[in-house]
Amino acid sequence: MIICRDISVILKLNYVFAASGSQLKTEADSRDITGHPRDDKARSYLCTVCHKRFTTKSQLTNHIKRHTGENEYSCTQCEKRFASQSGLCNHMNIHAGKYKCTECGKCFRDSSDLARHRRIHSGEKSLECTVCSKRFRTSRHLVVHSRIHCGEKPYKCHVCEKTFSVSSSLHRHMRVHTGDKPYKCSLCNKSFNQSSNLQIHKVQVHSNSRPYDCPYCGKLFKTNSHLKCHVRIHTGAKPYSCRHCSRRFTWRKQLETHLLKSHNEGTWLTCNICQKKFSSSSNLKEHLLRHEGVKPYLCSQCAKRFCTVHNLKSHQPVHSDYKQFCCGLCSKEFKCKRYVVQHFKKCSAKLR
Repeated sequence: MIICRDISVILKLNYVFAASGSQLKTEADSRDITGHPRDDKARSYLCTVCHKRFTTKSQLTNHIKRHTGENEYSCTQCEKRFASQSGLCNHMNIHAGKYKCTECGKCFRDSSDLARHRRIHSGEKSLECTVCSKRFRTSRHLVVHSRIHCGEKPYKCHVCEKTFSVSSSLHRHMRVHTGDKPYKCSLCNKSFNQSSNLQIHKVQVHSNSRPYDCPYCGKLFKTNSHLKCHVRIHTGAKPYSCRHCSRRFTWRKQLETHLLKSHNEGTWLTCNICQKKFSSSSNLKEHLLRHEGVKPYLCSQCAKRFCTVHNLKSHQPVHSDYKQFCCGLCSKEFKCKRYVVQHFKKCSAKLR
């Protein structure tokens, strides 16, 4: 068992200068932009899109295909495409079942991926954070987690200067600027910039199943994660804490906004029309739609149109007698969530 006595020691933070000489980045994360800490080769080839560096020109050439969409090597078993033949060969191991978990049957690209996966079944978490005692299966996970405590965000977007704790988050963020949406829904052809957003879309839009119900108000949810977030409204749980002060928050977005407003941490996104500032790209996009007068979401029951699908869903109960929300204390039913939340607070106060 390895116990992390000193975060600065276990993380092995070897700093190197980027090509510009102005931005420091850590080599502790094996998937980070500057590479693996044991790799001391010079990385002279720089991607101008995401600033990831490579040791050879061929590696850079293959990497750029990810941005341009030129993934010429296609898997014959599924829809995935790859920029290099070696990437496709590694992927094909999954279909061949060469590296298969005997516990759950899941297949992997190589033996190292399989070994990491097996720790899920064994429950082995040999690495411990000395700040909060949370345990991890891999050193990479511990490295990424430690940045929560120290506030380190070494990866910076060269377009809007937003910073990130891991390189993968920066790569996903760059699609906001490039407009790249490589994940397409097979049912409606809508595209997404993240695979997780595609999966959420399929569940929320193309599935009618709502197996998760709130024990407090009876609202139904399509996913357990949505239910867990909703329950915080009733329990008052605030899992997100500010590392600078004692403030705690129910939602991550609230914490991010607080860090911006109170501690000047992060980057404001500014509307180029009215100069109004926003803490998230989704809020800015919604705001820009209002400037443009774009209301793409039409109610099927009346002529009203809305800027966002959330606004449309909030409007739709007006046309129905169905009351999907129920107070868990007195069983009174409501059409809208905000009404049952208001009622529940009053109802619970009477019982105190």
